[in-house]
Amino acid sequence: MHERREDRRIRTDRPVASETLPTVRDVLALDVLAQGVPEVLVGDRALDARVRWVHVSDSADVARLLNGGELLLSTGSSWPNDPADMRRFIDALAETGIAGVVLELGAHYRYTPAVLVEAARKRGLALVVLHREVKFVSVTEAVHSVIIAGQTTALRARDEVRERFTALALRGSPADFIVNQLAQTLAAPIVLENLAHEVVVAEVPLAWEQDLFADWELRSRSEQRRAEQRRERGILPDADDWIIVPVEARGIRWGNVIALPGPDHPAGRTAVMEQAAIALAVERLADGESDEWGRIGRRRLIDGLLAGRFAGVGGAAARLEAAGLPLHGATVFGVVFAGASVPADRVDAAARTLHGRALVGSAPDGVAGASAAVLLSVPQTTRFDEAAAEAFARECVEHAPDADRLVVSIGRAAADVDGALASLHDAVDLARGRRRRTSKGLVVRRAEDRPLVHLVTALRDDHRVHEHGERMLAPLIDYDLTRGGDLLDVLEAMLAHPGNRTAAASASHLSRSVFYQRIALIEELLALDLDDGETQTALHLALLVRRSAGR
Repeated sequence: MHERREDRRIRTDRPVASETLPTVRDVLALDVLAQGVPEVLVGDRALDARVRWVHVSDSADVARLLNGGELLLSTGSSWPNDPADMRRFIDALAETGIAGVVLELGAHYRYTPAVLVEAARKRGLALVVLHREVKFVSVTEAVHSVIIAGQTTALRARDEVRERFTALALRGSPADFIVNQLAQTLAAPIVLENLAHEVVVAEVPLAWEQDLFADWELRSRSEQRRAEQRRERGILPDADDWIIVPVEARGIRWGNVIALPGPDHPAGRTAVMEQAAIALAVERLADGESDEWGRIGRRRLIDGLLAGRFAGVGGAAARLEAAGLPLHGATVFGVVFAGASVPADRVDAAARTLHGRALVGSAPDGVAGASAAVLLSVPQTTRFDEAAAEAFARECVEHAPDADRLVVSIGRAAADVDGALASLHDAVDLARGRRRRTSKGLVVRRAEDRPLVHLVTALRDDHRVHEHGERMLAPLIDYDLTRGGDLLDVLEAMLAHPGNRTAAASASHLSRSVFYQRIALIEELLALDLDDGETQTALHLALLVRRSAGR
């Protein structure tokens, strides 16, 4: 089927978008045309053509009077009889970009010439015949009333959309909220990407992520080339096409906002996208040189993964790679920074020094002094040993005033998304169980050095582990909650310094006498001997389980 060309007069940069116009299918449903007993001879996708206006003519030279988008009503009284001339006549009509042809049988044609049907089908031009006479003036009035009503509705809808996104821009709404509002307005999935075709923010169903974001860069580039080619050739977008609008201002382009297929909007889907793109451009201008887009998108992604907000491992993997974090041929580590402020741009810069990438999320719950949770991906050929980890950490907090208070917790090395998520939880649990600082200086802690923490992470969803923690610690939890006590902290300090209660008292910031009183109270409440090795192990496991829950 020939692809319909778009006339400049009905492009979406006009005051009213073409998608707000009725289609040939809509026109055929009007009562005034139904009285003529219409029969569709060439239809399917051709009936989706938009009708900009209705033109009535029997002239064989009518094509020169058309601008595109018209529905031609005719009795065919002056149409050519020669088959070759008839083909040329239909070709000329199709070249103008008209919406379709409605031929009334009886006055001139008693039946439809086969050459007419063949030529219309070849050009993908809607062809409808009427078996009963109708007043063309009534058809014209009815269709034009629909068009004008649609234009009025569209103009009102455009004003509403413009006000909505202008308000978002003036309020300084962040990119993720603007994208969320756009997705709700269009009732369609929306993706915001940067110039490297990395996904910054996505409002799509979780079940779509694996198929949509697999090889996202290749797919995005392909769709943009296709859209540009169609635009250059003046071809209307199909219902299944992506709508891609650049986000740019003052000659600077930061990326694209993309709408996947969805229902029509009264203001026109492209017009809505353009208003959202303006709001996003204003927001990006306000950020100056900082990459707030990237920070927002990556933070939402990491936070969602930690909270389990993903439909499946495949979708999570596709989403991570679409955001620019390599998984294939890479080693991934979960990392948590605490004790010092760590700028997201410094983390990614430090990762690039290792020829890798990093996605920075929010500070995880339950980690005192935490500043960020990070997924770090480095090539498999890169050694991320103790020296490399320390160098990475120092680069992340270079020139930071509190750099000497930084504690870095690193999960186990992973080769896939399952392992990456486990490594991230490893790092969070390790950070939750860190001891109070008694001295300054960078501290790097790795899950490999804390096998019990790794065990708790692996069993975090086993109800029996939680039951063990609650059963062992219940008396202390009740005491601390009802009396504002610190018995859990004292127990943790004692278990962190087995056999050295002087150091444990110092870590608790208590005098030795008060510390010993607390220990005696703990033994009394638990009815256990805290010098017993097996008891210490059981209590240590219970504390790690409680800390892993962020409590």
